[in-house]
Amino acid sequence: MTPTHKLMLGAALAAACVTAQAQTVQTSGATLVVPANGELSVPNDQARVTLQVEEQDKDKATAASRVNQKMKQGIDVLKRQDPQATLKSYGYYTYAVYADPQPAPVQPQARATPKARQVVGWRVGQYLEMTTQNLAALPKTVSSAQSLLSLNGLQFGLSPAATKKLDASLIDATYKNLEERIGFIAASMHRAPSDAVLDTVDFEGSGNYTAPAAAPMAKMAMMRSDMAPEAASVAEPSFEPGESTVSMRLVGKVRFK
Repeated sequence: MTPTHKLMLGAALAAACVTAQAQTVQTSGATLVVPANGELSVPNDQARVTLQVEEQDKDKATAASRVNQKMKQGIDVLKRQDPQATLKSYGYYTYAVYADPQPAPVQPQARATPKARQVVGWRVGQYLEMTTQNLAALPKTVSSAQSLLSLNGLQFGLSPAATKKLDASLIDATYKNLEERIGFIAASMHRAPSDAVLDTVDFEGSGNYTAPAAAPMAKMAMMRSDMAPEAASVAEPSFEPGESTVSMRLVGKVRFK
C-alpha cells in the first residue's frame, strides 16, 4: 500500500470514528436555554420639537421682559396652528455677560492684584417643548413660530398609542423566532422538533438565563439648529419623519424528551 493510500485510509477511519461518537451522544433529558429576538420597523407618528428664545441687554429686566413677551407670543401662535399639540416650558435661565479681561500693566516691583471682571449685560432665555402627531402640518407650524422662537431641536418617534398597538405583533414575531431557533437546534442534535418541551418562557429576557438586554433604541430623524434669532419671515422647513425600530427579547428554557 502506498503512503498516499495509507493517509486516505487513516482519514476515512478518523471520520468514521467521529461520526460514530456523534451518533452515540445522548440528548434525552437535555435542557437548553434559547434566546430569541423580534423586531419591527414602523413609520414614526410623533414629533418632539424644542424651541428657544434668548435675549441679551445691558438691563436684566429689559432682557427678561423681551423673553417673556416673545415666549407668550410664540405659545399663542403654536396653539393656533396646532391646537392638539402638547406644550411644556422649561429651562428658564439668566446669565451675566462680562467684559473681556484686559491685560494688566507690567509692575516688576509689586505683584498686580487682578481686578474683578465687569458685568456689561445679561443673557436671558427659555425653552419650550412641543409634542405633536400632526406631522402633515408640522413644517407650517414650526415656520409660523420661527419669527419669534428659534428651532433648537427636533426628534421623530412613536406615540404611546402606536407603541401599544405594536405589542401583539411584536410578541408574535419574537415567539416565532424562538420556535425557529428551537427547530434549528433540534435538527443539529438529530432530534425532531416535536421532542422539545418548552418549560419556561421569559418575555423580559431576565432572570438567570442571559445578561439583560440593552433598552431598544428607536431610530429617529434628528435635526439641530443654532440659537440665533430667526428672520421676521421664515420659509417652511422640510422634515422627513422616518421610521422607528422596536424590538423584544425573550428567553425560552427547553427540555428534550
